[in-house]
Amino acid sequence: MTDWKAVAVGSIINAVLTIVLLLAFFPLFFLGPLLGGMLTSYLSREYPVFEERDGAVAGALSGIIGGIIIGLLFIFGFGALSAVIGLIFTKVGLVAGTITIILGVFITVLTVFLGAVLGAIGGIIGISLRPDEIRR
Repeated sequence: MTDWKAVAVGSIINAVLTIVLLLAFFPLFFLGPLLGGMLTSYLSREYPVFEERDGAVAGALSGIIGGIIIGLLFIFGFGALSAVIGLIFTKVGLVAGTITIILGVFITVLTVFLGAVLGAIGGIIGISLRPDEIRR
């Protein structure tokens, strides 16, 4: 089973760090899912014994939820921009709104996939950082 409180914390850390690093210094955006997955598996206290595969699952869940959060922020953030363009130029706004939704869905799928993979790797790293009496 999964400690959902730890997954929630890891997902939020994942989304915030990814967005901040994406805006501040693009090449480091991958650290968000890694640190989110690592924090999720490190903080997970659901069972007294926690293996690497459990850490990978918890980290992947954190990455998936964080990717969905990032995708929704992207869609709704640029959706507001499309609405303003639509008010100014009716025909251009329709095209911009359609492109924004298609691009938003693509970005969401991409961030969910990358978040799951990098979160699973971070989950395995987080398990290796836990004290030996907690893990097998």
